[in-house]
Amino acid sequence: MRREYDVVIERDGEGFFVASVPALPGCHTQAKSLDKLQTRISEAISLWLEDSGETPEPIDFVGIQRIAVEA
Repeated sequence: MRREYDVVIERDGEGFFVASVPALPGCHTQAKSLDKLQTRISEAISLWLEDSGETPEPIDFVGIQRIAVEA
């Protein structure tokens, strides 16, 4: 069965792309290129699903906002 999950991608201070899957707690990976990141996060999702024995429903992803606050 094919399932789709939303992936959040960020770039860290060292230039690595970091991907995480909000619907799958602890499912994340990193890579130097977006192409490699896509391969790695697909593998991470498959391994997460295999290891957990669960098939959680994807969450309803709405979007991301940047909020400025005084610190």
